[in-house]
Amino acid sequence: MNRIYFVILLIVISVKAEAQIHEIGVFAGGSNYIGDIGPTDYVAPNDVAIGILYKWNRSPRHAWRISYTYGQISSNDADSEVSGRKQRGYEFENSVKELSLGLEFNFFDFNLHDSGVKLTLYVYSGVSYFRYDEKRIENGRVFTDDGTGGIAIPMTVGIKTNVIDGFVIGFEVGARYTFTDNLDGSNHPDYEELAFGNLESNDWYVFTGFTLTYTFGNKPCYCAN
Repeated sequence: MNRIYFVILLIVISVKAEAQIHEIGVFAGGSNYIGDIGPTDYVAPNDVAIGILYKWNRSPRHAWRISYTYGQISSNDADSEVSGRKQRGYEFENSVKELSLGLEFNFFDFNLHDSGVKLTLYVYSGVSYFRYDEKRIENGRVFTDDGTGGIAIPMTVGIKTNVIDGFVIGFEVGARYTFTDNLDGSNHPDYEELAFGNLESNDWYVFTGFTLTYTFGNKPCYCAN
């Protein structure tokens, strides 16, 4: 975690504050997973997710964004409406540590140096690198192997406002499509004989919650150089 804070701090320092406006803050909310165990709801946070984020506003319509988010994920077949899953009775717990970098696009101008309250919908996407534990399930028991890393594509929609002077408050839902099918232990690459579920579909995880960022930097000139 300390390394992540250090990296974000270096990025903030390296960018000239007099040329743009910046935001730095926190994310707090919930997380859920979509895969081969438990319910199939897309947005149903049942675990805690927290994070930090930094935005470099390049214009009133777009900003570069970097974030680090930690979330727990878990699911239980007993909570599923699918009869086959209920009878199977599997469950698991895991954690996701994600570093994400990408572009946030505002549907309406969001110039934080203009007076008055502003409100806009926004979308965010880019690329995420995340760490998680490899799982496998044998005879109903969950075994945890060494941690590993993976790539995910974030797809986030949200709404934000500057109703508090100097701060931006937002609410967002961000689904991550991963390139692994083993967040839940259903398809361990070293134990193919234990695989179950839909082997043609990778797992997802979702972060849902609020962001609160502090804004700083002098009035920019949004013009081509």
